[in-house]
Amino acid sequence: MLKGSLRPHLVGRTIEDVRVRRTDLRERVSAAQLRRRCQGRRIHGLRRRAKYLLIDLDGGDVLIFHLGMSGRLTVGPSETAAEPHEHLSFGIGRRSRLRFRDPRRFGLVLIRSAARLHRDRHFAHLGVEPLGPSFDGDWLRRAAIGRRGPVKSFLMDARVVVGIGNIYACEALHRAGIHPRRAVSRIALGRWHRLADAVVAVLEEAIHQGGTTLNDFADATGSPGYFQIALSVYGRDGRPCRRGDGSVRRIVQGGRSTYYCPGCQR
Repeated sequence: MLKGSLRPHLVGRTIEDVRVRRTDLRERVSAAQLRRRCQGRRIHGLRRRAKYLLIDLDGGDVLIFHLGMSGRLTVGPSETAAEPHEHLSFGIGRRSRLRFRDPRRFGLVLIRSAARLHRDRHFAHLGVEPLGPSFDGDWLRRAAIGRRGPVKSFLMDARVVVGIGNIYACEALHRAGIHPRRAVSRIALGRWHRLADAVVAVLEEAIHQGGTTLNDFADATGSPGYFQIALSVYGRDGRPCRRGDGSVRRIVQGGRSTYYCPGCQR
């Protein structure tokens, strides 16, 4: 997704300058701190933690972005004029700029020490990464011990597992054949394994296809994602299930729309 599309434009390059046009994002941006800790630093890696994009810099610092509801990160020619709602930009080498646009200003731009990142309040509470080596059916079953709520809410709880948003939770549960309202206390180990496999498969397909076009997603060049063309249930209320004979239904859980097929999800 965004991380993969940014990597060839950033890794190995040096941040030449930092321009801050607006500081009042979800948390106030310190322009002086960003310039002091970013300018002249070489980018040696990109990684993701939950919904945060982490850009590793020489010297042990990490430049961190959270896109919020409407944020975008793009890379383009340095001579291009700033766009509306472009609050920050970073000169990458001599010819490119990394630009952060956020009309609603719910995003975050942070600079932190890599060594202390796990203790930072933005990261200390986060659960396991679904594409990491620790995530499997056994892990889900252990995490569900003592819980009584519905499986969809459990799957979207960032304290349990990070990075599974509403769309992907619906798609994974449909693929695993599990009803979104089923209590976690009533799921056997075999079904936990099916669900873990479904989560990984859905996320890997989304990465391959570029994410979803919903919620203003765009890659590093501003191109939309295309995973929406492969969605099996999300947004398909009343339409035929692509796996069975039933029709997709919509319910509301925790204030979010949930889509499922009552014929193949039990």
